[in-house]
Amino acid sequence: MRRIVAFNRVSADGYFATADGNLGWVVPDQEIDKLGGEAVPGSDNMILFGRRTYDMFESFWPHVVGDSPTAPDPHAPGRQSPELRAMGVWINEATKVVFSRTRKGVTWKNSRLLHDEALKREPGRDIMIFGSGSIASQLTEHGLIDEYQFIAGPLLLGCGRSLLSGVPKTVKLNLLEAKPYPSGNVMLRYARAK
Repeated sequence: MRRIVAFNRVSADGYFATADGNLGWVVPDQEIDKLGGEAVPGSDNMILFGRRTYDMFESFWPHVVGDSPTAPDPHAPGRQSPELRAMGVWINEATKVVFSRTRKGVTWKNSRLLHDEALKREPGRDIMIFGSGSIASQLTEHGLIDEYQFIAGPLLLGCGRSLLSGVPKTVKLNLLEAKPYPSGNVMLRYARAK
């Protein structure tokens, strides 16, 4: 059975976006970019999105992977790297599933709207969630996320969008890894306690 992995950048005080949805606060880090670039390309990779996060990714990633050996950083204008290009190739080749009550269709390569809940039973690699706080909250509430990966940035936003909101009970996690980076970012990996 596939695992569902939630990957998000968060501020040290737990917000994944400013109140208006801005992600310009993200602290760039080339070593972290390599993590995405090392993902194995292929159509059996799957990413889950809520509509807002899908719209953000769709407006950026399909247009930045061309013949250039690098791709731009969506969080740091002017910054480019081969690692971001590799991440863009992975994202574009992966199957993208968008949960939406308002969207009527999708046109980005390898994308589909989802109307059922059987994704974990399909064959393939881990299913990734980027951002998509409402989806992450709903899946957390139902105990469907197997691993949480947070990149905690070295800053406090003070207010903004909480990644997990409305989860009615405490969810216990087991620490798998805590890795600091020179940029001040820290990767935290947790498994849902069984």
